[in-house]
Amino acid sequence: MPAVLKNAGRVFRSLRLTLLLSIVVPLMLLVGGGIFLAVTAVERNLDERLKEDLELVARAVSGPLSRALADENAIVMDETLKSIFRIGRVYGASVFDDQGLQVASLGVADSTVETSRSANQVIESGELGGAFRRVEGVQVFSQFTPLVADDGRIHGLLQVTRKRSDFHALVASARIWAVAIWCGLSVLVILVVVLGHYGAVGRHVARLLDVMAGMAPGYWRITQNASGPEELRRLHAGLQNLGLRMAQAEQEIDDRLQRERELAQQLEYQEKVAMIGRVAGGVAHELGAPLNVIQGRAGILQRTGVAPDQQRHLDDIQHQVQRMTRIIEQLLECFRHVPDARRPVNGRLLIEDIVAGLADDPKVGDITVSLTAGDAPVWVNAEPTRFELACLNVIRNACQAAGRQVDVRFDAVDDYWRLRVDDDGPGIDEALRIRIFEPFYSTRPAGEGTGLGLAMVKSVIKEHQGYLEVSDSPYGGCRIDLYWPMAATPEQTNPDSIPQGEAGE
Repeated sequence: MPAVLKNAGRVFRSLRLTLLLSIVVPLMLLVGGGIFLAVTAVERNLDERLKEDLELVARAVSGPLSRALADENAIVMDETLKSIFRIGRVYGASVFDDQGLQVASLGVADSTVETSRSANQVIESGELGGAFRRVEGVQVFSQFTPLVADDGRIHGLLQVTRKRSDFHALVASARIWAVAIWCGLSVLVILVVVLGHYGAVGRHVARLLDVMAGMAPGYWRITQNASGPEELRRLHAGLQNLGLRMAQAEQEIDDRLQRERELAQQLEYQEKVAMIGRVAGGVAHELGAPLNVIQGRAGILQRTGVAPDQQRHLDDIQHQVQRMTRIIEQLLECFRHVPDARRPVNGRLLIEDIVAGLADDPKVGDITVSLTAGDAPVWVNAEPTRFELACLNVIRNACQAAGRQVDVRFDAVDDYWRLRVDDDGPGIDEALRIRIFEPFYSTRPAGEGTGLGLAMVKSVIKEHQGYLEVSDSPYGGCRIDLYWPMAATPEQTNPDSIPQGEAGE
């Protein structure tokens, strides 16, 4: 039952019914009222014509009848009354004396007019008059005309009657036709409105409602073309814009949620890295002493002299201890918080020392390392040890990945000194260029890298308010750019504070 009432309420609130109630019904009422007024006016006009016709007939015969009444000539009166019937469609005619008694009559007429108020008014005023009356059960119109003697005295009254139905039958027929035409016109207009509403508006509104019903999360965009009148097209365009904004808002929400998830993952990762750093620092300190003891005992055994086959085992022990010591040092360097001890450092001299020292590094092998730095000092605002460690890791990694050549270059870019390292190795896939700076991530086979070198480089460059970039090298390998903040020359700040061996040539 509630569903039926709801549907009924929807029907009564429909645009089609609103058009019928607000436009068609008032219009048809106005048309009906106009037809009614027109028929009434026609009826009134016919009544007036009836009165005028009877008045003309009465005026035409009043003179002869007045003289015949004065002469008491009944024959003349009868002939005159007969002439009235020949003039027009008359129902009856009578002549009355001044006492109201009937003197002569023809057709259907009153036998006396003593009780007729209209007749008495005509006798008293001497003016023409008339009224609708019933004579012998028939509705007629009686025209009373005074008969005036030669001396001006009213000595009689002429009554001429005509059936009202003779004229009103046409009026009634016209009224019936008017009502029939009005009903047919109303039905036709309603059909035109209903069918026209469906063809011009209704089906387009239904289509638009279907489009609106299909709008939902993930389906906000409207791809259907607009149809119907201009107003509905504008409404369709408004819905399209609304759907577009909803889709954009939904996409923004999804992007924001995705960024929040990524930030949460990064935060979780940073927390893990921080925890690993704390654990690694403690483990490194705890393992440092036992490793020193193992290395010392291996050195003692080696000095005492052992068999050649056992000497190989001692060499393996020392190699693995050195490797573990280097891992511990990298762990400490990667997670160590270094106080700000930055000062102007001649980076060119430090890089030259690094490149020169690589010649004795067995991991570099026969790789050719070329340095382009010019002769002028390269003053970098850095902590010397951390600066040297970061640059060494980048250049050494390039040497281990290169096939033959590594190119190192120092140049100025805006407010930074850029250390550019190019190699001709296999390069690094673009999807992995972000991950290579994560702790414990390495592109080398297992056992050949700890994955801490570049993580330490990123930590150092961040401490110095610089930044780094990874791209493809023109030699076919990888290019890494380290951007170090420029520093004022020591001569500009304090000439006496230049450390020995760090001044420019």
